[in-house]
Amino acid sequence: MTKENEIDRLLDELEAIYEKSVSNLHEALHAYAKDGTRPDMGARAEGLFAYPELRIDHDPSGDPPVPGRAFARLNQAGTYTTSVARPQLFRSYLKEQLIHLVRDYDVQVSVGRSHMEIPYPFVLDQADIDLTGITSSELSRSFPSTELEAIGDEIADGVWDYSIHPSRPLALFDGPRTDFSLARLKHYSGTSPWHFQRFVLFTNYVRYVDEFVRFAIDELRKEGSRFTAFSVPGGYYERGQLADAEAQIAAGTWRKHQMPAYHLIAEDGDGITLVNIGVGPSNAKTICDHIAVLRPEAWLMIGHCGGLRPSQTIGDYVLAHAYLRDDHVLDEMLPVEIPIPAIAEVQTAMYRAALDITGEGDEELKKRLRTGTVVTTDDRNWELRYTLSAMRFNQSRAVGIDMESATVAAQGYRFRVPYGTLLCVSDKPLHGELKLPGQANAFYEKAISQHLRIGIAALDHLRHEGDGLHSRKLRSFDEPPLR
Repeated sequence: MTKENEIDRLLDELEAIYEKSVSNLHEALHAYAKDGTRPDMGARAEGLFAYPELRIDHDPSGDPPVPGRAFARLNQAGTYTTSVARPQLFRSYLKEQLIHLVRDYDVQVSVGRSHMEIPYPFVLDQADIDLTGITSSELSRSFPSTELEAIGDEIADGVWDYSIHPSRPLALFDGPRTDFSLARLKHYSGTSPWHFQRFVLFTNYVRYVDEFVRFAIDELRKEGSRFTAFSVPGGYYERGQLADAEAQIAAGTWRKHQMPAYHLIAEDGDGITLVNIGVGPSNAKTICDHIAVLRPEAWLMIGHCGGLRPSQTIGDYVLAHAYLRDDHVLDEMLPVEIPIPAIAEVQTAMYRAALDITGEGDEELKKRLRTGTVVTTDDRNWELRYTLSAMRFNQSRAVGIDMESATVAAQGYRFRVPYGTLLCVSDKPLHGELKLPGQANAFYEKAISQHLRIGIAALDHLRHEGDGLHSRKLRSFDEPPLR
């Protein structure tokens, strides 16, 4: 049986297999670009370009252990496997999971080559290869390419066909699915996947970005701060490199990217990533699809909403305890009748953070922080269909409406990432208080700084939760072992 002190060696072997496969692919692409030499199909069949595979064999004796945590659990005997992309990027995550498993179970952990090949587009950014004049269709005839039938979310969505696979899935995402998202992350966010941190904030408004940039620069200037660097689209700032940083970031390349990301980096990925997802559930689904492969510890939505209760005031907060999903983008993958439960640890952290940052007492804060149902719609002009919406609002007892929160929460549920929502009321459309330019500016100046800092403080509380953050509510009865 594998011992804890063997894990680093196994991870070294995993990385070595990956690097060798990438090197083989680079060399073959160079040869093809130089004189048209095609890779040997026999060598490919033996794993010339293969992803590494992580394998766990579990043949228990006696009563199985029942760990208190929600993840790194083995529900039955058998062989569990997954192909792994960029193992160096995921080393800390994999080590944590494997340590739990070898401590609690009699398992044999091994590594080797999988039957899946690394598609050539996923390694082009790691080498200087001149492919001028060679079309992608021509390369796909000689090299492994991105075949969509091999990339999907069947494991996460619970539709994995066990009857046609010799082993059980070890993780939610295999190598091709992970590489697909890592490439998309760079495209959408404008930053390297290596810079994403384990705690994520989503927002739907650029002014939160401005405030986060100021916060990040101030943190890096503090003596003894736990943060070490700040990564933004088109820039990377360390201590001592912050002169004019705010102006440079504001004038930078973020406009070229659909959902720019900003990373306040700390050791072991324990910093904070903020992503401006813009407006709408489609963006929210897209970015969560891709960040999920990084296995973040938690993601929170902080943004604006319309208040639906007459007792609310502009600038009040809404802490979502439930969601009415009128976003429609996930209806086929996660039917609307599936409940999206509140995660207790997240709800508590956000409320504690609100108390910390506002400085208000419990009774005082409750006067302007409402808990309840948030409606997420895909219709920005839902107000024009009020007669059709009013009954659903009444029946759901909704207290706020936006266009992203339920999507982010549903994606967290779907991908087993703890989630939460704290919104700020920016208008009250049902009660004649529409968002007008002058009023909006006054609201933004007052509310955004406090709201963002509540989100940051909530993530700090969650950072100290450890394994307890990952709720059993997010896991099925037949779950892949890795978180």
